[in-house]
Amino acid sequence: MPKHIVISLAESAVQDLEAIREYYDEQDVPEVGDRFIREIFSSVEELAAHPDRGRIVPEFNSPQLRELILPPFRVVYRRYKEKISVVRVWRSERLMRLP
Repeated sequence: MPKHIVISLAESAVQDLEAIREYYDEQDVPEVGDRFIREIFSSVEELAAHPDRGRIVPEFNSPQLRELILPPFRVVYRRYKEKISVVRVWRSERLMRLP
């Protein structure tokens, strides 16, 4: 196991996080959006020590594509040998589809 795992966010994940923040701002509860985003970042940071913590994404059944369930969101990430790339942050009930 590598000593240092780099964590990055794909542009799609950054856009998802911005959309989450905008949604809760529009609902006049920005503190809720801020709390969710803090919780998401905290959980993602823990992946550096425990990269296989998330479950395998059922829609793809690939050991490299994993997700953390943080209701009401699912944080989907790709597990590489020495890095993790967060690819999406979606509502938990949303299913992923291949393009």
